[in-house]
Amino acid sequence: MLVDVSIEQQQYVEDCEVCCNPIEISISIEDGNIGNFQANSIEQ
Repeated sequence: MLVDVSIEQQQYVEDCEVCCNPIEISISIEDGNIGNFQANSIEQ
């Protein structure tokens, strides 16, 4: 997974590369580095 560190707060839904189920991704960037990363399954 590629992360654009120029955007401080990101939240989006992406399909899992392995099982194709949707995953909600939340990322916060601090000083050009990933400060927080969460990936939560969205049950179907």
